[in-house]
Amino acid sequence: MSRPNGREPIRIVHLFPELLNLYGDRGNVATLTNRARWRGFAVEVEAIEASAAGRPIRADIIFIGGGPDRLQVGVARALARMEGSLARAVFDGAALLAVCGGFQNLGYQFRSSLAGSLSGPGLFDVSTDAPESTQRMVGGVVARLEDGSPIAAIGRASAAAAGFAGQEQTIVGFENHGGRTTLGARVRVLAQVDRGHGNNGVDGGEGVIALPGESGLAGLRIGTYLHGPLLPRNPHLADFILASVLRPRGISGLAELSDEAEWASHAAFAGRWGAGSGDRGTPPRPSSARARGRVRPRWPRPAVRLD
Repeated sequence: MSRPNGREPIRIVHLFPELLNLYGDRGNVATLTNRARWRGFAVEVEAIEASAAGRPIRADIIFIGGGPDRLQVGVARALARMEGSLARAVFDGAALLAVCGGFQNLGYQFRSSLAGSLSGPGLFDVSTDAPESTQRMVGGVVARLEDGSPIAAIGRASAAAAGFAGQEQTIVGFENHGGRTTLGARVRVLAQVDRGHGNNGVDGGEGVIALPGESGLAGLRIGTYLHGPLLPRNPHLADFILASVLRPRGISGLAELSDEAEWASHAAFAGRWGAGSGDRGTPPRPSSARARGRVRPRWPRPAVRLD
């Protein structure tokens, strides 16, 4: 797919919204759309339902949300009918954001007592097991971005201008999943859990990220368990996704927006689910017990800059 210039619309594709739309996941598409339009960019949004999975994908950003285990069989079949068009879009530079069930389906394998063993396209180097006997991991999550994270860098000025300096170092959201996701060697964790469970409740990692160009794929890839929806409370993550698809058009920076409401919501959520309710600053570091055995994000040095 040829990469459009700055005057052409940003194309957002929402995969299987009739199957995967728990906890307001459509709000992620709305947030990306609004934050682009507020900056003067035209946006086109296309929903592709499972019954139309054979349709070619023309996208700058692809979003897939979460759903119950019993529907993931249909999702896996729809992904198989795409015959590589999704992978080709990401190879060519489309950014991919996948939440919960969509994240699981886009790994190499998802095993569940309800869905059986499902193969995926491997756009994320992960595999997930959801045995019937395991306890679901439910609640708010406050997760810390690693020092040097380009996501934090792109939100620093915005958070400070809104009066919430330091909040750009975290992402927040709500998790509700029985799956335990294990990462392979070709992705790093998106963030480290301060409060909550994360990918598997063991290693302290939440989500995965692969930067543009890694593993031979030109598109940014982010997988996460965070609902809420995710992006309205995390404007730095939304802007990072937008910046990744605008940079190939020769657009190296984003106009600042007035994000007081977004950062206030972020801080309130962190205060509710973390320690120190009402604190505007950075949530506390995890206890030593939580920190043991955690997976490190391994950011490239120097960190990629998209601001």
